[in-house]
Amino acid sequence: MQVLQTSRFAKQVKKLKANQKIALDEAVKTIADNPLIGIQKRGDLSFLKVYKFKMQQQQALLAYSYDDEKIIITLLAVGTHENFYRDLKKSFP
Repeated sequence: MQVLQTSRFAKQVKKLKANQKIALDEAVKTIADNPLIGIQKRGDLSFLKVYKFKMQQQQALLAYSYDDEKIIITLLAVGTHENFYRDLKKSFP
């Protein structure tokens, strides 16, 4: 299985603190073990799945897409719920 990341995701990860990156790494490992664990979105964002996890006692969202034929997971974005979906819609028209 191949795990890729977008430049947007990489920029968001750079802004995280060390303990937040540990929680994110665990979430990515969980997704790599079971790519179907995330919730499939509808409408404009129907191409992605979102996995919810805790990062410093706050709920965080990890958006990713999964290509079942090529077995590739692409990490798209990470952040808190505030304006998360709005920003994703702007980034991926």
